[in-house]
Amino acid sequence: MAKIVIIGAGSGFGSRLSIDILSQETLKDSTIALCDIHEERLSQVHDYVQRAIDGHNLPGKVVASTDREELLPGADCVVTAVSIGGAAYWGEPYRSEVEIPMKYGVQQTVADTIGVGGIFRFLRTADEHLNFAKDMERLCPDTLMLNYTNPMCMLTWLHSVGSSIQNVGLCHSVQGTTKKLAKGVGVDYEDVSYLVAGINHQAWVLRLRKGNEDLYPRLREVVETHEDFAEDRVRVEMMRQFGYFVTESTRHNAEYLPYFRRTPELREYYGTPDRDPVSMENTRKRSWMKDSGVEDDGDAEIPPLTSSHEYASLIIEAKLTGKPFAFNGNVMNHGSITNLPERCCVEVPCLADREGVHPTHVGELPAQLAALNVTNVGVQELAVQAVLDRDKEAAFHACALDPLTAATVSLPDMRKMFEELWEAEGDRLAYFDS
Repeated sequence: MAKIVIIGAGSGFGSRLSIDILSQETLKDSTIALCDIHEERLSQVHDYVQRAIDGHNLPGKVVASTDREELLPGADCVVTAVSIGGAAYWGEPYRSEVEIPMKYGVQQTVADTIGVGGIFRFLRTADEHLNFAKDMERLCPDTLMLNYTNPMCMLTWLHSVGSSIQNVGLCHSVQGTTKKLAKGVGVDYEDVSYLVAGINHQAWVLRLRKGNEDLYPRLREVVETHEDFAEDRVRVEMMRQFGYFVTESTRHNAEYLPYFRRTPELREYYGTPDRDPVSMENTRKRSWMKDSGVEDDGDAEIPPLTSSHEYASLIIEAKLTGKPFAFNGNVMNHGSITNLPERCCVEVPCLADREGVHPTHVGELPAQLAALNVTNVGVQELAVQAVLDRDKEAAFHACALDPLTAATVSLPDMRKMFEELWEAEGDRLAYFDS
């Protein structure tokens, strides 16, 4: 019987991934250990998963605690999906991470991966996330960490150099993008093969094929007219100018690059309008969370055992049974992509088995793609350095090197913006003084 701990179970991932686990024949008897500091949400997710176990007469078990140290001993895998210091996309400090940069002309779209908002999200998240890894070193040192928390590259990098824990970062942008491309070119997804590599949220579809047929010529024909690409002007422009389709959505990608959000005219042309003010209440409903269980009233129907396209349950199955599973994961480079820095986090094809996660060798990216990735890698490196060395100045340098910020704000104003953000985070960054 496997034991899987999910830290941040109330995020929506807890219930979704629990159903994925219970849907796997080899994992139906697992103990799913849910952890969250929000007792009400934790209880809701626990009840949701228990309904699935009872309703489908499964041999599995679900337990819950607000104290991860109660749950970690004996864990086979640990999933992390948390927001530290405040809610993920509403309230403080998220509002400050969006609206303070906006005062200085930096129009972020999401602010959770790169940019000044993504950097400060990492700074307030990093210390506690590293504590997760340190607790695992004490309580379950051979356990694999599967991280879903953003910013993915920075956290994977931190886990890898700041602890001895095996870890991999997981995202659904590769699955979502390749499914979109298959639909666009009129090919069943099951018939498509692909090679995707780069960094998280900025990985490149290097090959897209059906058998021996290169599907890129078809893709170039349809992106200008197919309805599925009508709201994807940034990604279509990137493919038009740099030759390859990028994995993350237009809305996200617009803020990772200097080309699309510097002026109101550019934002309008590329369909990425100005940000609305950040709400102080949770009014945001995300379609991928609609079956998460976190908003149930406790009397809902039995959750169906329907697997999602998240990788976690299949990686867990591979780790426990030895049945290999291929997926795109976020790992330290170590030669997978030869023209990106050796010491950075990349998103590359990986293989999971009993021994853990094994990144594959990709080789060189096209030079223009590697150069685009490096503009984000430098930001990530300085942010990780800031946390490990408790170096506030390195955190400022990370902000100053962000491509969109550098294209928009003068250096003196960057310094003012940085100090204002640092003050807004308050005690969340107190660990820098330790």
